[in-house]
Amino acid sequence: MTKSCKIQNYGQVLISRLYRTDFKRSIADVFRIQVVSNSDVRSPIITLGSTSFFHVRVNNLYVVCVTKTNANAALVFEFCYRFISIAKSYFGKVDEESVKNNFVLIYELIDEISDYGYPQNSEIDTLKSYITTESVISSAIAVEESSKITTQATGATSWRRGDVKYKKNEAFVDVVETVNLSMSAKGTVLRADVDGHIQMRAYLSGTPECKFGLNDKLVIDKNSQGGASDAVELDDCRFHQCVRLNEFDTSRTISFIPPDGEFELMRYRSTSNVKLPLRVIPTVNEIGTTQVSYNIAVKANFGTKLSATNVVLRIPTPLNTTGVDCKVANGKAKYVPAENVVVWKIPRIQGGQECTFSATAGLTSTTTRQVWARPPIDVDFEVLMLTSSGLIVRFLKVFEKSNYHSIKWVRYLTKASGSYQIRVCG
Repeated sequence: MTKSCKIQNYGQVLISRLYRTDFKRSIADVFRIQVVSNSDVRSPIITLGSTSFFHVRVNNLYVVCVTKTNANAALVFEFCYRFISIAKSYFGKVDEESVKNNFVLIYELIDEISDYGYPQNSEIDTLKSYITTESVISSAIAVEESSKITTQATGATSWRRGDVKYKKNEAFVDVVETVNLSMSAKGTVLRADVDGHIQMRAYLSGTPECKFGLNDKLVIDKNSQGGASDAVELDDCRFHQCVRLNEFDTSRTISFIPPDGEFELMRYRSTSNVKLPLRVIPTVNEIGTTQVSYNIAVKANFGTKLSATNVVLRIPTPLNTTGVDCKVANGKAKYVPAENVVVWKIPRIQGGQECTFSATAGLTSTTTRQVWARPPIDVDFEVLMLTSSGLIVRFLKVFEKSNYHSIKWVRYLTKASGSYQIRVCG
């Protein structure tokens, strides 16, 4: 792994920790000459001979890791960014002044999160429980805290302290999905997929055990397992480290001891059986060389009890457009000449409702006929209590040894922002 870790301010070394004997402090001069003083270097990785420099710039500082081995670059950068996050949580802004004011603390942190150049525990809550800015701690408290720290640092729940207490125990679960669509003008789906994640906010006392059930018909790897036509197929899943994966593989139940506060429990992707919340049917015709006519229908493809909000359609116009006469029954439409689009905003579309847009764009006459590229229509929207992948939470249970009552909330949100596109040509 890394053999040296440094913090530099335009070449001047502020903090340095050497983990191996084959490096000397003078290695910083090589980085200063070859990277800091060289404006042509743009890559965050530079290899000189057998030595590789990985650097991240924050404000006027460089956080640099140096190695002579074939290290995992993603892991090195994750370590650098994690170190920056830890430093911010302790003393706010990371700059030259804050580093100079916290030499002792930073060395403590570096020694704790890296051992012989290998990353160790970097959970902020855990580090703050035994690396503090206080210089004096009473012996009685120190012994008690030491016992807690030993269990926490070496046990299975390094991401959570056991003495968390709340007057009101609540757990909030948000299933958020972003729909990506590319559709032809004839209604053929060229590409449709969903990027989703499950965000959780846990305000629970003690060390609770949470169980979280998803769809019965859930296929994780569709290439190796045959699923029913109505099954929810996920191409890949990534979980927070607190999740016990063996239980998920057998029963599709996510069992975990949650970190305190907000965290991302799961991230997934789906490319099969994607339900499209909005159907857009465009008809765009060029009338000679002076006009373009638009007739666009938007239909909500979900139940009448649900509604899409913040619906925005960006309808492209030719570059030589002089003005657009718009007629809409729902919302407001306005021509934006600086962007060559008509922006049609609809505050709310009820499930099953259809909204129509008609317009005529006037064009300036040109000596040579220019071919209009016809960019796609972009659609943004949000739909609460709907998932395009079909993923649902069957149950959420909280178990804790004191058997306290907890309140659970589950919310679904499907949205699109710049990635839901319908072409206006065949």
